[in-house]
Amino acid sequence: MNLPSTRTALRVGVLLVVAALVSPAAVSAVTYDPETEPDLEPGTIASPANGSTVISVQGYTFRGNTNPKKPARLISVGERGSLEWIYNSTTGDRGWFYDVDPMPNGNLLVSSPVAQQTVIFELDPDTGERVWETTLDMDDTHDVDYLGGDEFVIANMRAWNESAGRSDDRIVVYNRSTDEITWEWYFRDHFPESTDGGYNDDWSHVNDVDPIGDGKLLLSPRNFDQAVVIDMESGDIVERLGSDDDYDIMNEQHNPDWLLSENGTPTILVADSGNNRVVEYAKEDGEWVQTWSVGENLLNWPRDADRLPNGNTLIVDTLNHRVMEVTPTGEVVWEYYATWGPYDAERVAHGDESSGPTIRDLGASGSYPITGSANLTAGSGESVGFVGQMRATFAGTALEAPMNEFAVRWAHVTPWLRPVWMSGWDFVWVICGALVALVWLTGELALGVRRVIR
Repeated sequence: MNLPSTRTALRVGVLLVVAALVSPAAVSAVTYDPETEPDLEPGTIASPANGSTVISVQGYTFRGNTNPKKPARLISVGERGSLEWIYNSTTGDRGWFYDVDPMPNGNLLVSSPVAQQTVIFELDPDTGERVWETTLDMDDTHDVDYLGGDEFVIANMRAWNESAGRSDDRIVVYNRSTDEITWEWYFRDHFPESTDGGYNDDWSHVNDVDPIGDGKLLLSPRNFDQAVVIDMESGDIVERLGSDDDYDIMNEQHNPDWLLSENGTPTILVADSGNNRVVEYAKEDGEWVQTWSVGENLLNWPRDADRLPNGNTLIVDTLNHRVMEVTPTGEVVWEYYATWGPYDAERVAHGDESSGPTIRDLGASGSYPITGSANLTAGSGESVGFVGQMRATFAGTALEAPMNEFAVRWAHVTPWLRPVWMSGWDFVWVICGALVALVWLTGELALGVRRVIR
């Protein structure tokens, strides 16, 4: 046997395999035309919305650089899906947009992290001008709510105390006129240090704080897989839905809303992001009971859900890059594709947060898929190809659970990493090609070391 010839043939074979695996992505790169890619467009409009819908688009910034096809912006969409206006980040390639809330005067309250700080501002949607803005020494704040006067309640996440080696994640009340924090509540005083594996620089990832009346606040510490209600006077946690790592209830949720049924039953509607669903719980006989869910494993990292007065639910399906209004049985009646990475949506006429009935008050219950979507691929957010086939391949086998978990993580992570011109399958093949090349290079290096030793 001629070993040099065999090795040469093997190398050529490996190169051909790698080339075959990366060629679909190369073709996509050459043929990609950004002018033909859908950007902002309506999907299903089976019935008009009741007024305008304002959507915050997070965008994608990594180490100070924003992909120009993934910008941070606010958009307003009309009743039948017409684009009314766009407000772009004024910080160029450094800013994000998260929470956007209608204020009593008709303006919008916006949270926009910028370079390890957070800018909160009041936007006049008619003029596109900022009425005022304040810069806070807080990193990556997702939610700010207006309390009245000059006071705001803020979810201060990623508050790492380097000198003490601990998390100072907290909820604060901030007075804009005096530039002072007038009240604060620390997670470390109410949760064991061992929660979520122990202190780290993003320990609670508290992404939401809502005043719910009677001096109480509803909080969403995402990394703790639970929503809690605290009493501002006593500081006590007086309600708790979920527990750390109990993913059957919630998995890294976003933006829970507090509802009361007609008979006074406490109810929580929440975007259960890690479980790719929107879910509703009611408290019965001292226990939280799931009464409704929609979209499980069809949504992709939903991060907001508001109940509308007509009984439908407005959902932000972040990594499918769309906002949709669905009926209690999951039928899409209004839909808009708001690339890239929408975070929050508000039907302006109804104010901030949920303003509609509970599912129980509607005489409904159960779990439903999403039906009637236009299923567009704006923003290259397709999640059903590789992920769907992965689930189907291992369904009914001993690997079903771990492969489902892998598929969920894949669907959540890769859209942030994949170039806009590359499809989901292109990305799979590129990764496979890189792994083949890595194994080959490792073998070549090992062979070279053996020759030197000899």
